[in-house]
This record gives sequence, C-alpha cells and structure tokens, in this order.
Amino acid sequence: MSSVREPAAHASASSGALRHVLLHLVTPLLMCLGMGLAYLSAFVSPEPHQVPVAVVGSGPQTQVLAQTLKDAGGDALDVRTVADRGEAQELLRGQELSGAFVPDADRPELLIASAASDMSALAVQKVFTPLAAEQGAPLTVTDVAAPVEDDPTGQGLFFLLVAVSIGGYASVAVVGGAGGALPMRLRALLVVGVSLVVSLIGTALAGPVFHLAHHSLWAVWGLSWLYAAGILAIGTGLHTFLKRWTTLAMMVLFVMLNFTSSGGLFLPHLQNGFFGSLHAFWNGAGFVEGLRSVLYFDSRGLAGHLWTLVVWLAVGAVAVLAAAAHERRGRRSAAVQSAAQEETEEEMEESVPV
Repeated sequence: MSSVREPAAHASASSGALRHVLLHLVTPLLMCLGMGLAYLSAFVSPEPHQVPVAVVGSGPQTQVLAQTLKDAGGDALDVRTVADRGEAQELLRGQELSGAFVPDADRPELLIASAASDMSALAVQKVFTPLAAEQGAPLTVTDVAAPVEDDPTGQGLFFLLVAVSIGGYASVAVVGGAGGALPMRLRALLVVGVSLVVSLIGTALAGPVFHLAHHSLWAVWGLSWLYAAGILAIGTGLHTFLKRWTTLAMMVLFVMLNFTSSGGLFLPHLQNGFFGSLHAFWNGAGFVEGLRSVLYFDSRGLAGHLWTLVVWLAVGAVAVLAAAAHERRGRRSAAVQSAAQEETEEEMEESVPV
C-alpha cells in the first residue's frame, strides 16, 4: 500500500508546486504586458499636437503668416504672435514656447530652447525650415537655452530619473518586505535614511561623475531626496496591504506611468493625451521639470514642481500612517483571539472531571 501512496503523494506535491510557480509567474507576465503597452504607446510614433510656437512681429503680414501656419498645421500647432524678439526669448526661457520664428527677407531666424526638449526643438525646425526655404533664404537657428556639452541632447536628466527611481522602488522590497517585522516607526526612519543615500548617489552621478549639472548641486540633491522619499514612503505603506503584489504596483506607478509621462524624452505636446495629462501632476514629471528649471531656466516654475513632489511625499506619509494603523489593529485582533483561545482551553480543562 505504501508503494501506491508514494507516487500519488509525489504527483500531488508536484501539482501543488506547479500551481505555486504559475501563480507567481502572473506578476512578471503582467509587467511584460504593462511595460510594452506603456512604452510603445508613449514613445512610438510621436505626433505633435498644440505645439506652442510664435511668429515675431506686428502688422498685417505677421498676422497673415501666423494664420497661414495655424491653418496649415491644424491641431499640430498652437500659433501666436509676439511683438519682438526679446519677448519671444523670455517666453522660450519660461518654457511657454517651443519655437519662435522671426521673419526676414534676407535672414529668417528660428529661436528655440533645446534644453526644454531636444525633440520639440527638432519638431519646430521641421515646421519652419521649409517656410524659410519658400522665402529663398536659409534658416538661422538660435538656441537661447542649450543643454551643457556633457549632455548635448538634454536627455541625461531622464536617465538620472531612471537611476533614482530604481534606487527608490527596489529598496521598497527590503524596507517593506524584509523589514516587515520591524515596527513601522523604524521602517519610516529607514525610508528617510535610504532615500537620503539614493539622493546622494543621484547627485554624485549628476554632478562629479557625468557632469549633467554644472551648478546647483544642492538643489539637485534636494529634489532627488524629495522624489526618492515619496517613492519609498508610498511603497512601504502599500506593502502592508498588497504584500507580494507590491512589486507590480510599484512598477505601474513609478515605471510604466512615471517614465512615460516625465517629459524626459518627449514633452506632452508630442505624446497622446493620456500621458500628456499625467505630466501635469505625476512625480517623475515634477522631478525632471524641477531639475530643468534649476539647471537651465533660472528656477522659473520651480515652485510648482516642488509642490508636486511634496504632495507625493505627503501621500506616502498617509500610506505609512494607514499601514501602521492597520498593523496595530491586526495585532490587537490577534491578541484578542489568542486570549479567547486560552480562556476556552482553560474552561475545557476545568470541565473535565478528575
């Protein structure tokens, strides 16, 4: 009989192990699907819509040229007129324009700010180069806010975002998972400490290692710390509720939706409406745009990006507090059940006659 039971027991154990493996494969397969959908829909075949450009000048000819561009561009361009070259430069430095065309019979000029987005600068050049050719003159391109020579495309900030993000969400598995036996207050201190280390690594990479930031390293460090702390706090709080599904949730929040909407490669006007709308309030966009503001645009608009990161950190703090309250309730419930079980056992012992 024992020889019959052994194969049956072995088959049952193998079946259980297979179900266990298949269940755990759900997470990486969902990651594969999610990453493919997010990255391909966000970055493949970028289409311009409402790209903000301007025609510099005044008078009927300027108005006619602007209207002609608007009619020809359709939804792709948002065309306005500005009075003079100085005003156009200020709007470019405030990241309110992607390009400004200065008509001139002999020397037509296009003003851009490629530090805001190299891809947007290329897009507006494609619009205005043929226009200058129609006037019989080569187009002069003037970059009023160019990225540093060590980061000629300006996309290094996106890869810095990737590095700091990975440091944050990968640490959640340790702080929230392996550190699950620790009191939440200690895990909260770990969030502060680990995010500090991650931000210092990010600042070192941005400054002395790859020279993406030639100045304002204190601001780079502060933004990195705020950003990393928000990710770690949210992940640590979520781990109490989601357990092994936390990794998938973190990938969705801070990779699939975050990298794609950050503006590090394409600004919203080169993406579909979904990712463009996320750019307005997602933490990765706050981080990248905050760095751009500090490094290239005299901190214009920095306050709004700081508030974005502060709000995400506040959401993380709420998640940690909610997790702490949930764990306290769980411990109280376990203590009550244990006490009730002990009382029941004592009553049963007393009821047994000697």
